[in-house]
Amino acid sequence: MTVVREALISAATVEAYRGTFAAGEEALAETGTLPPAWEGVFFPFDAALADLRPDGTPARDGVVPEIDLPRRMYAGETTEFVRPVPMGATVTQTTRLGDVVEKSGSHGRLVFVDVVREYAVAGETAVRSVWHDVFLEQADPDAPARPPRTDHDVAQGADWVEDLVLDARQLFRFSALTFNTHLIHYDRAWARDVEGLPDLLVHGPLTRILLMDAARRNVEGRTPARLDVRAIAPVLVDRPLRVAGRTEGDRTRVTALNQDDVVLAVADIDWTRP
Repeated sequence: MTVVREALISAATVEAYRGTFAAGEEALAETGTLPPAWEGVFFPFDAALADLRPDGTPARDGVVPEIDLPRRMYAGETTEFVRPVPMGATVTQTTRLGDVVEKSGSHGRLVFVDVVREYAVAGETAVRSVWHDVFLEQADPDAPARPPRTDHDVAQGADWVEDLVLDARQLFRFSALTFNTHLIHYDRAWARDVEGLPDLLVHGPLTRILLMDAARRNVEGRTPARLDVRAIAPVLVDRPLRVAGRTEGDRTRVTALNQDDVVLAVADIDWTRP
């Protein structure tokens, strides 16, 4: 199962993201290059309405087979940045199915699905990415919550820390920008009553860009070669989010924490050698 699509790296799309999530950064020149991880705001979901699952995620997209579990979540990724993507370039995205693994967890069946994407400019690969999605059983409101992973030392030992709060307007804009109809990002009743969350969930694909952006701002003069992300706990709307980074050699670890120092996501960024 392979799908090939093309998209223009337009200034309008770049500015829509920058103005919503990176307003402190300078506008990109038309002769510049796309910041790493921003390829994630291009190639929006394109499944027809009839091909969506009840939760708004694609059931049939030509790549991932239909899976008989009601919930789908972003679990992480591995992305390689091979060469820069120029502004104004036409990019060819090739998407195919990777590994599919079924497991049994404390809350029932899980199916882990890898989605492999390559982004090419003029026939040369610029970005390779493997996204990890997980399909889960229906949420059980009576099931005991998994103990949170708390680490009070991460922020204290960090080289730098950034604080932010993401609100519902930003979640709506990211959903619109990426044509993401997953109800968990904009329907509070669905998030609470069906998914068992306290509030709206911040998109995993948005979190990965925010972690990469924070690293770029704080580790100057370096070019990323690889991004590894693990989603650990829900990132929720309207809650303080602390992003802490520490660099050792050619690797920076960026950790997303909530106000109680619960670890929400971890990104490891490998930089090219000077």
